[in-house]
Amino acid sequence: MRKEIRSRRINRIGSYAISSSMSMRDHRQQPCITCTTFNILAPIYKRLTVNNDKSQNSRESDYRAYWLVRNQKILDSLLRERSSIICLQEFWVGNEELVNMYEKRLGDAGYINFKLARTNNRGDGLLIAVRKECFRVICHRELLFNDCGDRVAQLLHVELAGPYSPSRNNDTRQEILIVNTHLLFPHDSSLSLVRLNQVYKILQYVESYQKENKLSPMPIMLCGDWNGSKRGHVYKFLRSIGFVSSYDTAHQYTDADAHKWVSHQNHRGNICGVDFIWLLNPNRYRKLLKSSWSEAVFGMFKYLVRRASLTEEKAFALLKADNDSDCITYSGFCEALRQLNLTGHCYGLSDEETKDLWVQADMDGNGVLDYKEFQVQNQKLSECFSYLLKPSGYIL
Repeated sequence: MRKEIRSRRINRIGSYAISSSMSMRDHRQQPCITCTTFNILAPIYKRLTVNNDKSQNSRESDYRAYWLVRNQKILDSLLRERSSIICLQEFWVGNEELVNMYEKRLGDAGYINFKLARTNNRGDGLLIAVRKECFRVICHRELLFNDCGDRVAQLLHVELAGPYSPSRNNDTRQEILIVNTHLLFPHDSSLSLVRLNQVYKILQYVESYQKENKLSPMPIMLCGDWNGSKRGHVYKFLRSIGFVSSYDTAHQYTDADAHKWVSHQNHRGNICGVDFIWLLNPNRYRKLLKSSWSEAVFGMFKYLVRRASLTEEKAFALLKADNDSDCITYSGFCEALRQLNLTGHCYGLSDEETKDLWVQADMDGNGVLDYKEFQVQNQKLSECFSYLLKPSGYIL
């Protein structure tokens, strides 16, 4: 039977994000900071069967009594849990009554709320709520991807307050960056690059925000419905730059334990864990963001070549195109990307991104890629990535 509420709550595991820059001794003396992320399924998307007739599908948004009761129960559950941070996806921003209900009940319970609608009047969006007794809000920013999925993200910069602060004096300030998002659903394999770019844009935005405000390294928390599992490109990309899944940390899961937890069943009937609270310890070693992104795209490139049953020699020949010399030129590289459907459409790689990839591949900077460089790059990808890609499901 299909679950009507698609995302289960992931809670009481967010304290790692706060304690990451404190000593364990300090952490034991501090109250626990908790986080809930929850895709609450917007009534405009929730299908109903009318009068037990499966052929007459309707939407919950047409029946006020249904969506009102369900969302009241969601709020009851959230307020019982009383997490320090609440991140909601598929929040029905287009319905004033529902928005007012959430804002009033969360506000009365001591939360500060921030909502953000998806672009092009999609009707749903995001909501972040934080408890006033836990945090002082420094800044709220909105990120619009303006891509084919009309997805958005929220950035909330907060400082721990009151008893949650790591120090009783005014010399120490513990700040956190919280992101809430809902990535594009992988309707087909061509959208894997869009999803990877959405995450890349989020991290670029976070990085620029920190530089713009001259911020010291601080914990970063990425919450939301990622519409992709632990087997996919987005997961591998975030792991490569130092993020950890708090759910994995809490349950001592490894990257190989993708089958051990489920957060919802999607409209295709796939059962998977796709809702994450990602945490980055500010003291953890991180590779450069652009380099990690380039490696992720090269991993995607490598898989597409393998899926075409090309050997290393044939792949090199594909990249050479019609070039008679024993090397790959930039034009040949661009043509190969086009043939692999990574460029040439509205959501493919941009010219700038393609040039960045070329710079990463051309290690000696002489303007061409010889077979030895190609082999080194290929081996590097084999060691760093084991991406899987399928045309359907939650592995993109």
